[in-house]
Amino acid sequence: MEKKNIKLSVGVQTFEKIRNGNCIYVDKTKYLVDLIDNGDVYFLSRPRRFGKSLTISTFDALFSGEKKLFKGLYAEEFLNSPQFEPCPVIRLDMSDISTEEGYKGIMSSIKFNTLSLAKDLGVEIFENLPAGAMFKQLIKNVAKKYNTKVVILIDEYDKPFTDFIDKPKIAKEVRSLLRSYYSQIKANDAYIRFIFITGISKFTKMGVFSVLNNLEDISFDEKYANICGLTEAEIIQYFPKHLAETAQSMQVSQAELIEKMKYYYDGFCFDDSGKTRLYNPFSTLSFFKKKKFYNFWFESATPSMLAKYLKTKKLTVEQFRNFPISDDFITNSIEIEKAKPESFLFQTGYLSLREGNTDVFSLNYPNTEVLNAMAKLVSDNILQEINSDFDDLRTEIIFAIDENDYDLFKNSLNLLLSGIPYDDFNAAAKKSVKVNKYLYSANEWLYRSTIYAFLRGCGFVVHAEMHTNLGRPDLVISHKQKTWVVEIKVAYEGQNPTTKAKEAMKQIIENNYAIPYPGAVCIGLGIDDTKRMIAEMEVKEL
Repeated sequence: MEKKNIKLSVGVQTFEKIRNGNCIYVDKTKYLVDLIDNGDVYFLSRPRRFGKSLTISTFDALFSGEKKLFKGLYAEEFLNSPQFEPCPVIRLDMSDISTEEGYKGIMSSIKFNTLSLAKDLGVEIFENLPAGAMFKQLIKNVAKKYNTKVVILIDEYDKPFTDFIDKPKIAKEVRSLLRSYYSQIKANDAYIRFIFITGISKFTKMGVFSVLNNLEDISFDEKYANICGLTEAEIIQYFPKHLAETAQSMQVSQAELIEKMKYYYDGFCFDDSGKTRLYNPFSTLSFFKKKKFYNFWFESATPSMLAKYLKTKKLTVEQFRNFPISDDFITNSIEIEKAKPESFLFQTGYLSLREGNTDVFSLNYPNTEVLNAMAKLVSDNILQEINSDFDDLRTEIIFAIDENDYDLFKNSLNLLLSGIPYDDFNAAAKKSVKVNKYLYSANEWLYRSTIYAFLRGCGFVVHAEMHTNLGRPDLVISHKQKTWVVEIKVAYEGQNPTTKAKEAMKQIIENNYAIPYPGAVCIGLGIDDTKRMIAEMEVKEL
């Protein structure tokens, strides 16, 4: 296939369009061929914009026998083998299902899409039947028309359901409808050659696909960990021109650029060893196109559901850094509306697997993009309580650090802290008093976590470490060529905030927290817990 004017396929989810449009295609077809050779019913969960739809589209072209599209790819030999025979494909994209009108609207939308598929495949089905019966008729009639078994590809199987996770009654009805519809797959197994199903989460898999007892879940199978997403090696192999151009544009070496990209975009992990590291393809291609670091994936379609979930559960950002989990965590499935926060965030891609310290695994944010964006969501939720705007406050904080305006820094943080509702203090602090196996003063931890989340959301590089026997500062803020070392002390009822601010500064100096950062600004904060604000601040410029 001709490779003139090779383009970036940002947001393109159609295999044919990528191959015919001279776009770069990272060859994943070896995984598809392997799946076909070794089984016939598969399920794969991945976060949004991670290549699930492209995988479905590639399977579609492969089974349809579109040989010209696979020239030069791993699957070319498979298509040219004497044993290969093309077959009809029934492809369902459940993200197309309208959910705006609730259960009845979903049922109507599913029936309409099933009828449209029948017309595209040249068969007739009765449109006055229940949705499941229409699907059953579609499978049988297509197999009979083409005199061969069919392939069924289902993309985003859980989309109609996840839109209602905060509405249990509707969610239950939708789950029942989907179970009835998808059950036709098992009932018509004799007419089916191959099944591949994708979704954002696997929570409802056990409920919706309980009838498919032969369904093989490859979501965290090390063998298929790289079926979607990009490894660092693939980026170097397939995007040499864009690496060179972006490095030149940003005035860094290619080695430095790769390290920066790794810090910002790498880190998703989908294998049961916890070792594979992947880049989100949408963010990576967008970065090469725009040549700047930005939260492309997170802000491309961040669900309002997530912001609401974080607020309802009164979650902080820092409590999920290095979060220990049991070795059976990834194999346990539970309905999404009943899942613990760490399970919900893990299944939807906002937390990723890491090798544990004492446990087999831990959870953490995949990369800087996700951590900063999650932090911004949490800060937005806090500021909504006082009708304040995140971007305005972000501008003030950036100016304060740029200009060493310490009063503005203090006042901006106080505005942030004033947005935390009274009951949130107690609720969140009690949940998080013991984090990553360190016992931490409840309210002090919550103050620090709130400030940490806001600064992260502003785009600062912020390091926050729990205290150890060696002693570590609460926060180290890096911005451009500046470093601020911050220690926080809380004055509870009857205690003096001024004294606490002096204690914080003394701890920074005596423990040499700022030694690794020449020219650092040392900040000791004394927070008055009765007023829930920074009452005193000690500053020392080194």
